[in-house]
Amino acid sequence: MSEGEHPAQATPPSGAPQPGTVGARLRAAREAQGLSVAEVAARTRVTQRFLEALEDDRLDLLPSPTYASGFARAYARAVGLDQAEIGRGIRGELARGAMPMRQHHIEEIADPSRGPSRATVIVAAGVALAVLILGVLWLSTGMFRGTAEAPETAASPTTVARSAPVPPPSPTAAPAGKVVLTAKSEVWMRVYDGAKKTLFTGTLQPGQTFEVPAGVDQPMLNIGRPDQVEVTVDGRVLPPLGDGKRAMKDVGVSAEALAARFAGVAAPAAPPGAATGAAPASGNTAVPSAFQATSGR
Repeated sequence: MSEGEHPAQATPPSGAPQPGTVGARLRAAREAQGLSVAEVAARTRVTQRFLEALEDDRLDLLPSPTYASGFARAYARAVGLDQAEIGRGIRGELARGAMPMRQHHIEEIADPSRGPSRATVIVAAGVALAVLILGVLWLSTGMFRGTAEAPETAASPTTVARSAPVPPPSPTAAPAGKVVLTAKSEVWMRVYDGAKKTLFTGTLQPGQTFEVPAGVDQPMLNIGRPDQVEVTVDGRVLPPLGDGKRAMKDVGVSAEALAARFAGVAAPAAPPGAATGAAPASGNTAVPSAFQATSGR
């Protein structure tokens, strides 16, 4: 070696930490305890490749200066070094011009000093709210389905007849069968059999009909306004049951009873094109006050 020349200084291999750096101190402390990087990662809950970047002084591989300081302090705590001193050291290295930080997805970071991230909390709250809304919709849909099906079940025993005009039978013909009550205006009535079993009770709207079921034993009628109900037997219109001045009770409405009631009474002509209405409306079942006292048939 000639005079004036200086011996060449050894250059650390690429990837090796410089002596005295935070990375070198962390690695030395880990190796002194016989720990692997994976074991330190399990203790700190920091991704292994970020710990390796700390040991190699590759701060540019870390997400940000804030995370670099946090990871270094967590590493120091895991291997028994002074966290505050290591934190100051890493901040000093960053201030001296470490390579720019690269951005990483926050999902890759597991900082042990932090709780669940805000994004995680928001997602969890959204999922819980969606489950709650679906549960409420399911319950309300089932409830509405049950209430919608109930009227159909309740109305099924009542048979609604749509009678077509037919030629009136001979007055001498034996009483046939089909008795239909048609409301001329809103009228309350109750139809029941000889055992007092109710066949229908409620208010008929104008044009609505009720057909007395065939085969019922001694069907009878209570009615608030007898002049507002048209009675037909097999399509033949009978005279009014009453003048409407008072309610009537226990009126027989079988074909036989009606034939006996109106024997010798001329029946009014059926109006041309008269049509029956829809099913009886059974929503109003209030009993008129007239039926709380005995009245004539």
